[in-house]
Amino acid sequence: MPKVSRPLPRPVVRLRPGREKSVFHRHPWIFSGAVAAWPDGLEDGELAAVAAADGRHLGYAYVNRRCSIAARLVAFGETDPRAAIRESLARAVALRRALFDPRRTNAVRLVNGEGDALPGLVADQYADTLALQISTLGMERLKPLVLETLVELTQPRAIYEKSDVAARYEEGLTDFVGLLYGRDFGPLVIIENGLRFHADIKRGQKTGLFLDQRDMRALVEELSAGRRVLNGFAYTGGFSVYAKRGGAARVVSADSSGGALQLARGNCALNGFPVAEEDFIEADMFAYLRAIEAAAFDFIILDPPAFARKREDALRAGRAYKDLNRLALAKIAPGGLILTCSCSHFVDEKLFGQVVFQAAAEAGRNVRILHRHRQALDHPVSVFHPEGGYLKSLLLSVD
Repeated sequence: MPKVSRPLPRPVVRLRPGREKSVFHRHPWIFSGAVAAWPDGLEDGELAAVAAADGRHLGYAYVNRRCSIAARLVAFGETDPRAAIRESLARAVALRRALFDPRRTNAVRLVNGEGDALPGLVADQYADTLALQISTLGMERLKPLVLETLVELTQPRAIYEKSDVAARYEEGLTDFVGLLYGRDFGPLVIIENGLRFHADIKRGQKTGLFLDQRDMRALVEELSAGRRVLNGFAYTGGFSVYAKRGGAARVVSADSSGGALQLARGNCALNGFPVAEEDFIEADMFAYLRAIEAAAFDFIILDPPAFARKREDALRAGRAYKDLNRLALAKIAPGGLILTCSCSHFVDEKLFGQVVFQAAAEAGRNVRILHRHRQALDHPVSVFHPEGGYLKSLLLSVD
């Protein structure tokens, strides 16, 4: 790809004294309170140079003065920002190609935001189709460059944008969903670790599937032989299909959505597993756990949607996670396993651990942690931006 040898002149955002330290440590976020002055004529969403209080050049960021995170760096040092974005996209795609054999797994996250030095951008590949999610104004303005580069790197049949995340509202953006490139398409069938799944980019949650749990699904397969498995919040039945391939004695999929359970049935059938109607339960998981007999299951999987959508929800979410885990701990058979997960960004690993401790204490069960979350390889987290790690999981052994 062509490289720009010298950055174009850009407006300069100057930081307050002492506020350049995080940028030197390659953290991509600059909060509004760190900015000493905004240059005249700078538009929100525009690329700008970033300088320390003493004038030292630090890098390039796109800005949005209406947000608490007022600037997000896409290039450190002198690298031209547009060239840096192209190079970051190329590195991201190359990493996934090195990690995954498309004959065995052809649905992967190609770009994971700050984890790939591309804040505000998520790109998932489902076979020959890409799904894009853009959450910031700056990345929205860079979308033509992103599209051009992704088409060049991956030659997709289609690129579909599914930008319907709450973060867009703070950025001054409305939701956008639609075809950006290529021919229109319907639901797809993808391969994950040799299993097949229906993926509906347009109507499914997130961009179609929860790719971030791929490695935990494989762990469930390893541990399911002979066990009675309850897959709570089953959605498309990913954990259920893996448990069946792992030799589970029985797998029950429970979800409050009848439509989700229809997807779960379809994915079981797609892989040649029998579909028994009594094993697909449309119910609220809290109510279902209260109603089942004790020791009915010896492996319970809890992978609920985010209970905390914003910071002020964290306390209420913590109570919900505690109640959910207490119910599962009370009902699991002695010697059973519980895989409990949280994708709530504002419930951090420490709080989630405290919640599980309180649930175990209230349930009166002896609980040991066997495993902490195995991060999917295509969801990298930058060591300079630990905030990018949002998914927590604990595998518990319950006496």
